[in-house]
Amino acid sequence: MSPRAGTDTGTTPHTLAFVESPVQLLNVLEWAHARTEPGAEPGAGSGAGSGAGSGVELTLVVLSPTDPMTRGQLRRMAELARDEGHTVRWEEARGGTVAPFRTIGGLTPLLRRARRVVMGDPFSRYVQLLLSITRATDLVVVDDGTATMEFVGQLARGERLVRWHRKGGRPGPRDLVFAPVSSSARRRLTPSADTRVEVFSAMPVQETPDGVTVTANTFTWTRARFGPPRVTKGADMVGTSLVETGVVDADRYLEAVRTLARAHGAARYFAHRRESADKLHRLAVETGLEVVRPDLPLELIARRGPIGRTVLSFPSTVVHTLPLALSGTDVRVAVCDIDPTWLTEHASPRAQGFLSGVTGTARDVHRLAAVAP
Repeated sequence: MSPRAGTDTGTTPHTLAFVESPVQLLNVLEWAHARTEPGAEPGAGSGAGSGAGSGVELTLVVLSPTDPMTRGQLRRMAELARDEGHTVRWEEARGGTVAPFRTIGGLTPLLRRARRVVMGDPFSRYVQLLLSITRATDLVVVDDGTATMEFVGQLARGERLVRWHRKGGRPGPRDLVFAPVSSSARRRLTPSADTRVEVFSAMPVQETPDGVTVTANTFTWTRARFGPPRVTKGADMVGTSLVETGVVDADRYLEAVRTLARAHGAARYFAHRRESADKLHRLAVETGLEVVRPDLPLELIARRGPIGRTVLSFPSTVVHTLPLALSGTDVRVAVCDIDPTWLTEHASPRAQGFLSGVTGTARDVHRLAAVAP
């Protein structure tokens, strides 16, 4: 069993990766695998903790959240990472009032020795705090979903780091207290003579910050390890947490799901890990869909199969990643726009434009008109 992150084993990690979600962990594995492909930068040797065949000495720290579904998916992904030969350290980073202090204190020696830091969420306050400690000269940001698009744009424009669904709102007291750390993180993630910054992404990057290296994530590890899937004749639907984040009205969302499912003959609904149990119960009762709570990121679930010939989605990360993961199959990804009338009164003024951009920049997808409940 791998030691927890606060344990100093006396080794010097060349690359230290921090993840807080299953998708982030998946994309760290994709990044490590991409470095083994022809033309990739050579790794740092194949000592203990190196990815299998990758030459990347990768110590992966899981900053575990508290919700059970995310923890379950992270544990499954951690098993896959260990199978690849990586060292995985599980940190109960949110396990009580003193947990953050214990976690950061325990990670400090590793951070000061690491030459490269890989992170999945530059908006995370945890990650921003850790960036203020590390002396790493190489910083890598891997995808954390569509938020990566906003991060790159904000970095290019020199803006403060704010998640897209909160942009336009007033900063709260905690935001004001944390502002110096956030500003420091933005400066740390700006390339300089002493710092190299890479963004490893499957998302479309339209504004490339000066000096930032953008590397395409094509999900080669996923396709090499899983599938090809068995493709069924029906349709499947992918859930979203836009209701939980306060962007979309719950009643409008459920009516849209019901309308889409009937129009396309969908039978299964793959729930997002952040969707509430109450909403999913209501959705199952009112639409008749079979609600599936995946134990792995959807890219892996779809690649393992079985999967419907048509996958229906609202604007989300999967409209960019599923076509890559399912490349070479007959599966069609169809995306339905969010009607402006579905937005809540609390939704950020940025929401509609951002969601339209997510859909409009997606490649190899079929675009559906917004349904009218």
